[in-house]
Parts: sequence; C-alpha cells; structure tokens
Amino acid sequence: MNPLAQQLNESIRQENEHVYSMLSRLGQLIYFPKEGILNQSAEASAKAKKFNATIGIATEGKGPMHLKVIQDQLSAFEPKDLYPYAPPAGKPELRSIWKEKIFKETPSLEGKLISNPIVTNALTHGLSIVADLFADEDDIVVMPDKNWENYELTFNIRRGAQIAYYPLYNDEMKFNSEGLRQVLQAHSSKGKAIILLNFPNNPTGYTPGAEEAQAIVSVIKEAAENGMKLVVVSDDAYYGLFFEDSVQESLFGAFASLHPNVLAVKVDGATKEEYVWGFRVGFITYASTSEKLLAALEQKTMGIIRSTISSGPHPSQTFVLKALQSPAYAEQKIEKFNIMKARANVVKSLLDSGKYEGAWTYYPFNSGYFMCLRLSKVSAEDLRVHLLEQYGIGTIALGETDLRVAFSCIEEEHLPELFDTIYQGVLDLTSSKVSK
Repeated sequence: MNPLAQQLNESIRQENEHVYSMLSRLGQLIYFPKEGILNQSAEASAKAKKFNATIGIATEGKGPMHLKVIQDQLSAFEPKDLYPYAPPAGKPELRSIWKEKIFKETPSLEGKLISNPIVTNALTHGLSIVADLFADEDDIVVMPDKNWENYELTFNIRRGAQIAYYPLYNDEMKFNSEGLRQVLQAHSSKGKAIILLNFPNNPTGYTPGAEEAQAIVSVIKEAAENGMKLVVVSDDAYYGLFFEDSVQESLFGAFASLHPNVLAVKVDGATKEEYVWGFRVGFITYASTSEKLLAALEQKTMGIIRSTISSGPHPSQTFVLKALQSPAYAEQKIEKFNIMKARANVVKSLLDSGKYEGAWTYYPFNSGYFMCLRLSKVSAEDLRVHLLEQYGIGTIALGETDLRVAFSCIEEEHLPELFDTIYQGVLDLTSSKVSK
C-alpha cells in the first residue's frame, strides 16, 4: 500500500475507527499524489516567475492559448477562467460559495463540521465516488423500491454491492420508515450498510414531512446504536423544489454528527437546482466531528477524481460561480421556482378533479420534477408505447403499474391536454381489451 494511503487511513482510523471500517478496499488503497505532476505544477505556479514548463496546456502571450471562434462565443469571460484545467477538487471560489449555500439552506447544520464541497462531474459522478470509496462486493445498499435506476448500475453492476429494497410508502401513503428499519434489521449481521435517500424523490416527487423525517433519523440512529456502520447518502439532486408542507432542508443536516457509526454524505449540484443540466457541475460533501477525518476523506475523494476524470470542466464551473455571485440570482431562482410550483399545483388539481376516476390513482407528490400514476386497468408499458405511437406523447413506464410523468418539461397551459390524452390512451387500451 502506498505510504500516502497508509497515512490517510491512519488519520481516519485515529479520528473514527468506525468510518475507517466503512471504506471499501479501493477506498483504503486510494490517495491523492503529493509529489506527482499536479503538485509540482502547483509549486511551479507559485515560484516559476521566468518560465513555467510544467502542466500540459499551451499558452500564448500572458494567457492560455485559445481559438477566437470559441472565445467570441464566450467573450463575457476571461480566458483564464475557461481554458486551463480546473483543480481536481474544483474551483476554490465555487467550493467556498457552495459551502456557504449549504449552511444557509440547512439550519440544522449550525455548530457542525462539514468538509469543503468537492466538485464532481454532476451527481452521477458524485454517487460513483461514494460507491468507489465505500462499496465492496456483497456490501448492502439500502434504498426504496421507487428509485432512480442508475443506482443499480453504480452500486451493483460497477461495485458488486447487493441492493436491499423496502417500499417507499407505507399503508398511509407516508414515507415507510418502518420498512427501512426492517431492512436494516434483516441485514444487521453484515455490520455495515450504505443508505441512499433521495428527496425530492425520483420518480415520485415525494419529500417527507417533519414527523416522517424525524422517524427516518430515529431509525438510522437506532441501527447505529445497535452497531451497524452506516454511510448515509443524501441524494439532493432536486433540492429546493419543495412545493408543499414537507421538510424544507436536506436531511444531511440531521445525519451530520448523529452517531460515530454514521457517516453523512451529501451529493448535490447545480444540475437541477440551477437548471444547467448540460453543465455537469455537482458536489460531494462529508460531515464529521473531526477536521482531520474530513481532510483525509477529501484527499481520498480527490484521488478517485484524479484516477478517473482528472478534473471537472472549468468553463461550466465558472458559469455557475458567476451566476451564484450575481445580484439577480435570488430573484431569478424564485421566478423559476414559482413556475415549477404552479405546474405541480395544476397537475394535482387535475388529478383531484375526478375526471380520471377509475383509470388510475397517484402516488403522493409535493416536490421536484415528477409524479407517478398508478394505473388501475392497463399495463404501464402498453400505455407508454400506445401514447408514443398514437399521440406522440412520451412518458416513462416503471414496472407493471407505474407511469412517471415529468411536469417539469410541460408548459402549464398544456398540462390539461397531456393528462386528458393519457386518460384517452387508457380508454383506448381498455376498449381494445373488451373488443377482443
């Protein structure tokens, strides 16, 4: 094992041996090189005043070489903020402002320690870092049955971890904290689990209320007190889009410093929050009572980044940073939030009108981009294909009964036509069954 990896492991073990035991074999082996090209280039940047022949970019005049046909499209930005490599952990200014944002939006973090957010190539990359650092073959990853399908690729296919599901909703159509408890108890002999919590949820658009959230925290604390080592991941992809009476902050704040057996991880980003899906700017943030442990996890995270993508794209980090610093940012965020909330309200009004009675019920939703219909009479896949082929309408079929509808990408005035047509599709298929 590399001495740098050994040093990081020892730092983590001394600060919290439980967190050390959560690391995968790769997590134990990984480190960020201190004496490689990046470190030598950083030293040269500070001291090489005459010639700096280190890092592999081209320069011209006093700045990075670039093509005018590209710079003409980006003339509002300085070449130095676009063309050179970004640091592996991301632009320092962006990391600082995102950390301030997390504290401002998460009151329950007051008085707690978190790492400086590390820039990822959006949320999928952040989740893959979690998988690389903490998931080994046959480790248990706990998630609800209604989830983002990429979790399986990231944790099961790539890392060989086993997925343990529980129903998202209980009989009262609230978050099923008892189901979470039962899954953790069933796998307690493993001694370790990775718990994925995604609110607002994809695909259902559900965020728990305050009592539900407290129940989730209690279940995780109980499992930790019973000896399980838990990596609790808050997948906050759709953070901030809370339209009704739900918790209004990330549960990451409640998990931070909850118990020595709990490592809280927050994966979030500008992707959905700032409506910049193609920019691919995300963040991964850890919580701990130890600055030394956080520093070691940051170094290991940088090692994963260095060994996979090297660093994230510089231009999109600059674009997001400038937006967050703009005086117009807050007003524009509220404007877009109100548009999204209005669309969600229209959908709920349509579904509660009674005009589609018998065709479906719907899963509770109060946030995010999506909602899910639970079809009563037809197959979700049959309806999806019929809507696409006969009406030119795209939806997502999930299992036998569930149809996901993204109201985020439908203008408010078109929502009645959308759901009327989905209903007509159900009628088409049911009448076809009768005729046969």
